[in-house]
Amino acid sequence: MSFNIQVAIDCRNPHELADWWAETLGWEVEPQDEAFIRSMIEQGYATEADTLMHRGRLVWRDGAAISPAEDTDPGTRRRFLFQPVPEAKTVKNRVHWDVRLDGGDKDEVRAELEARGAKHLWTANQGPHEWHTMADPEGNEFCIS
Repeated sequence: MSFNIQVAIDCRNPHELADWWAETLGWEVEPQDEAFIRSMIEQGYATEADTLMHRGRLVWRDGAAISPAEDTDPGTRRRFLFQPVPEAKTVKNRVHWDVRLDGGDKDEVRAELEARGAKHLWTANQGPHEWHTMADPEGNEFCIS
């Protein structure tokens, strides 16, 4: 038996970071059902404080998720869940993801990501393979190669 996983990312601003990563990966922010959210408030299962307006839509305050558009099965799709934590990132991540550019120019992508708020941390190599280690706008490390 095998299991499916999602990657959960702690952050200060889950909706903004989900937007940033969706654009970076070419994925989509998963839509949230405003009617369902309103019904949960009306039934007393949630309050207005549990929500916020993001890009003109009512969403749950406590998270946003992204996934590839072609992954339509909720049981098997690749997914990043961005969830809020009160503290800012202060130490190096013990886990990070590698963004494989499939032949794209890593220096051009690096410049594009920096223009959108990422930070270049260092460049490394192993034999002929070279990559850039970056940090997203909230400081989470990732590599591009």
